[in-house]
Amino acid sequence: MHTIVRRYIKTAITFLVIGLALGVVAIWQRELGGSWPSPHFISAHTHAILVGFVMMMIQGVALWLFPRPEKDDTRYDPRLAQVAYWLMTIGTGLRLTGEVWRGWNGATWLRALVVTAALLQVGGITVFFHTMWSRVRAVGSAVREAKGERF
Repeated sequence: MHTIVRRYIKTAITFLVIGLALGVVAIWQRELGGSWPSPHFISAHTHAILVGFVMMMIQGVALWLFPRPEKDDTRYDPRLAQVAYWLMTIGTGLRLTGEVWRGWNGATWLRALVVTAALLQVGGITVFFHTMWSRVRAVGSAVREAKGERF
């Protein structure tokens, strides 16, 4: 398993732990604290789980399991997978921090931070799937399908 794959997967697990902790705080606040968590707090919890954990886990496993790039592949670039990693990690970390903080503070700069963080996340996902597009191809299954095998 390559370093970048391990980095994606371990970071995903870290975001899962953060997301679970945010979820515990939210349920505690709702059920025992007598008040609903703010929509910003709920957004932070959701993004920690769905983007930080699920999306980064998908990306790490895709890097690990998809067929190797063909020798003449000019689209796949492992450096872009690293750029995508940093965009996702920084974007998601800032998004979580900004969303939680937004529950108490409506400052314009904080709103801008949340929007910027969201754009970093979108950029990371876009860069990742752009560079991975050529690796989404049949390898052994094309031969089996040509022989009439059905799945």
